Parts: sequence; structure tokens; C-alpha cells
Amino acid sequence: MKQTQNFTEGRIFLPLIGFALPVLLALFLQTMYGAVDLLIVGKFGGELAKVYVSAVSTGSQVMHTLTVVITGLAMGLTVYVGRKIGEGATHEAGKIIGSGITLFGVTAVALTAVMIVCAPLLAQVMHAPAEAFDDTVSYITICSAGTVFIVAYNLVGSVFRGIGDSKMPLITVAIACVLNIGGDLLFVAVLQMGAAGAAYATVAAQAVSVVLSLIIIRAKKLPFKFSLKYLRPKGSYIGKILRLGTPIALQDLLVSISFLVIMAIVNNLGLTESSGVGVADKMCGFLMLVASAYMQSMSAFVAQNIGAGKPERARKALWCGIASSLAVGVAMGAFTFFRGDLLAGIFADDPDIIFAAADYLRAYAIDCVFTAFLFCFIGYFNGCGSTTFVMLQGIIGAFGVRLPVSWLMSLQPDVTLFKIGLATPSSTIVQIILCGIYFVILRRKQKQSVKSI
Repeated sequence: MKQTQNFTEGRIFLPLIGFALPVLLALFLQTMYGAVDLLIVGKFGGELAKVYVSAVSTGSQVMHTLTVVITGLAMGLTVYVGRKIGEGATHEAGKIIGSGITLFGVTAVALTAVMIVCAPLLAQVMHAPAEAFDDTVSYITICSAGTVFIVAYNLVGSVFRGIGDSKMPLITVAIACVLNIGGDLLFVAVLQMGAAGAAYATVAAQAVSVVLSLIIIRAKKLPFKFSLKYLRPKGSYIGKILRLGTPIALQDLLVSISFLVIMAIVNNLGLTESSGVGVADKMCGFLMLVASAYMQSMSAFVAQNIGAGKPERARKALWCGIASSLAVGVAMGAFTFFRGDLLAGIFADDPDIIFAAADYLRAYAIDCVFTAFLFCFIGYFNGCGSTTFVMLQGIIGAFGVRLPVSWLMSLQPDVTLFKIGLATPSSTIVQIILCGIYFVILRRKQKQSVKSI
């Protein structure tokens, strides 16, 4: 069975779509994995459902921030391995991956300790409503104990996307999703453990998923040599992974912090608004799935072609990704703008929460169109190794636009969640403009590089 894909020859559109589909399914299951916690506590939480929804919403947003940092660092490994595949240097891939495992192992231990100790502080910083404060702390603490499994999952995914295999990450998250659903039903619906039960289900699912995934991997034939002697921290490899991944991780961290701040602003408005935005954020994860899948797929596709010295082919992949992602984005955005209440009703029964969530979703419906451009650009630049620019444009969007706009909107006497939510598409528009400018600059540099050879 073919375990890797070479994206440097033949057609562009169909291989890109074929690679992106498993990534999309994996992201869908991963989003479902997080959304199930909210769905089940909202449906089976009884009189305390609103409290549990707020706690899980705030707590999962904090854990999402941790996850995006790990994913960003792992993208450095994806791009690095993808470059070596494109260059034909598969013999070096195993050594790079070995160094990556040691790097992420140390990272997992450090993050676990920090997150557990800081759980009460994080809930306080997030302005968790008083009624849901203790449950928020409990959710963050329990989930933080499973940080090592979050790291392991993302490490497995980054390696296999780098070698052109997007099916293995899909299998990994599918296992976790099924286990999490079963765990949530047991701990929350049957044992009535509330937000803490949702957290226990999450950690247990992650642990079992990682163990089963490692067993599956051992049975697979890999396109590179790997042995235990490669598990050593070689400075040159770790340095390269960090140079590629750190800007992405920092950008993702700061962007996620901006959304945490928005959540804190909304939490000050009350328990209903807090729960409504929590529900809307889960739906937003589904709305952004196609664009996110293209972003990850584009990085691997472009990295191989840049490594093979084919920048023009990489640019064609960018336009193919934008065109197909835009078509889906327009359709999803239109439905969400006019019938966001139907989507919110999946996660909540309380009419006030549904109304608040639908109001916030209208702003994200607009962003569905713009992210088709932005996420593909980000994937393209990551694949080119221009991760520093990706970081800078993300910081400008988050702290130069999104936060100021959301804060100003929250000060208005007739404040609504829709107006606060408009900060997100406003930021995306500015980031697209920056990406367009940098794309022109990068293309000129690539042409000059070809002429000098």
C-alpha cells in the first residue's frame, strides 16, 4: 500500500483535493470531539446546564489555546519533513522526526505542569462567571493532565502530513472521537458528573487513542528509516524545527489570546451571553473546517514543491485551493447568516442561549467568505517557509484590529454579540491585504532567485 504522496509531478487540483479530504474529515472529527463535551452537558446538565455550558465553553477555549500552540510548533516538523521528501532526502527524515519527538516530549512535561498549576488563575483571567468558576477550574485542571496526549496526537499528525499521508491522522482522531462520545455519555448523561465528567471523558479518549495509534503505526511500512537510536536531541534539527514552527505557534497563540480576551469581554455581559458565545464558537469550528483543511494541506503540498524547486506549481496549488474553498465558504456563510438559530439549537435548548449564539454567528458567517482566501495564503506561506510573515500578519490582525474593534463595540450602549463578532471579519480583511502584498514581494524574490542560478 502506498504510504506517501509525491506532489511535485502530475496534476495539481485532484491530488490537492484528495489530500485535503482526509485532513478535512480529521478536522471535522477533532472539532466534533471538542463539541461533544458542550453538546452533552447542554442536553443532559439538567438545571445546571447553563452553568456547565459556560464552564466547558471557557475551559475548552483555554485548552484550544494550548492545542494551537502545539499544532503551530508541529507545523515546523511538517514543513521540514515535507521539504526533505521534496528534495528526495528521505534518509534524513527519520533523524529529524527522532529529534522532534524529544523536543515535543520535553514540551509536553513543561506544559502539563504549568497548566495544572495555573488553572485557577486562567479561569480568573477569563472572567469566568461566578456561578461557573469552580466548574471551569475543574475542567481546565483535568484536561491539562492529559497534555501529553494532546502533544502526541499532534506530533503523529504532523509527521504523516509531512510525508504526504493524511489518512493516518484521520484514523487517530476518529478513534478519539468515538471514545470521547462514549465517555461523555457515561460520565455526564449517566453518572451526572457535569463539566468534570466531560473533562475526564476527553482525557481518557486521548490516552486510549494515542496508544492504539502507536500500535497501528508499528504495523505500517514507513517511507523512511527509523530506530530508537534516532531519539536524541540533535541541535541542528531541533533548531530548524523551532525556526519554522515557533513563528507559527506564536502567531496562533496570540490570535487565540485575542479570542480569549473577546470571551472575557463577553463573560462580563452575563451567563447567557457567555454560554451563547461558547455555543457559537463550537459552531465556528465547523464553519472554518474547509478553509482549515486547505491551510494544512497547502503547507505540505507547497513544501514539497518548494523543496523540488517548483515555485510556479506551488502558486497554482494556491489558486486551486482558494477557488474551491471559496465556493464552500459562500454557501456555508449564507446559511449561517440567515439560519444560525438552527445550528445553535444543536448544542442548546435554552431559547436565550440560542438567540445569543445565532446573533454572534451572523458575524462569523461573513468571515466564512474571507477565510477562504486567508487560510490558503497562510498555508502557502508556511509551505514556503515564510513563517515569520505569517506570525506578523496574525499579530497585526489580532491586536491591531480584532481586539480594538471588539472592545470598542462592547462599549456601545446598544451592544450586541453581532457587533462584537464583526471584529473577526474586519481583522481577516486586513490580513488578506497584507498577504496579497507579501505574495507579490515573495514572487519577485523567487523570480530573481531563478534568474541568478
